[in-house]
Amino acid sequence: MPDKLNYRQPILLLGSCFTENMGEKLMQHKFNVLQNPNGILFNPISVKEAVENYIGNKQIGENDIFFLQEGWHSWQHHSRFSSPDPQKAIEQINCSTQQAHHFLKSGAAVIITLGSAWVYELTEKAIGALPGKVAANNHKAPADWFHRRLLNVGELQEILLQVIKKLQAFNPSLKIIFTISPVRHLREGFVENNRSKALLIHAVHEVVEQFNHLYYFPAYELVIDDLRDYRFYAEDMVHPNYAATQYVWQKFIDCCIDESSQLFIQKINEINAAKNHRAFNPESEAHKKFLVLTHQKLLSLKAQFPEINLEEEFNYFKT
Repeated sequence: MPDKLNYRQPILLLGSCFTENMGEKLMQHKFNVLQNPNGILFNPISVKEAVENYIGNKQIGENDIFFLQEGWHSWQHHSRFSSPDPQKAIEQINCSTQQAHHFLKSGAAVIITLGSAWVYELTEKAIGALPGKVAANNHKAPADWFHRRLLNVGELQEILLQVIKKLQAFNPSLKIIFTISPVRHLREGFVENNRSKALLIHAVHEVVEQFNHLYYFPAYELVIDDLRDYRFYAEDMVHPNYAATQYVWQKFIDCCIDESSQLFIQKINEINAAKNHRAFNPESEAHKKFLVLTHQKLLSLKAQFPEINLEEEFNYFKT
């Protein structure tokens, strides 16, 4: 990736739960990050609709949500936006959309992680939606509210082209990085999961090759083909574990982050390690010296990187 990211650039992350793994890593290292303003999104259609809503700063009302099992929900949002109070659900969604709108205006990079080419279209039995619309989250609704369908490669390419063109029209300076989530959707079936991932990979590569400032980061291939071992998965044998996520994170740094930011990451790692240190004797001279040295490192870091907000770290080591 010739045009690498740096810690000064806002980064918007959209997509599957693996997006949030990378987003958390970036946040721990003091990058300016906004992740999943709609909550976790697995399929490309829901990603496209989310992007359109951010660009247009779409504000919703009570007609855009529905009531099910003692809560109000949106078919375009994760259940973390749901609430027993409809006004609270609406307010949360509108605030998040507005934040994403302003973030995209100033944003330098968008990282989109696609999880599945399977979509769940709402049937005529579903409350609060037009039949045929795609649900971003099922909200534990009855199975007959949905019709499962696999997007074909032509549909996928068209969806991705629309996302790219709308983002670039809204902010021509945006860099866009696509990844495919290494989380396997085995509830769809082993064969079905592999068909889905293959379609996503093919469609993304076809589209990325058509544009400048578009990149593909091989998170899926690093876990599936490079690590290739169940010891890199959590107990559910589906989600990559800490070791796998750490491995992909290091590859992401090497590939996508510029040298000055890599230096900053090394230094903030030292501070994070110091924060996680638990003293055997907090009153000892050795521990007091450790705190003083860490505070000096913070002062040096602030002098080198004055744009970074280190208030939390300074407050921690003051106490």
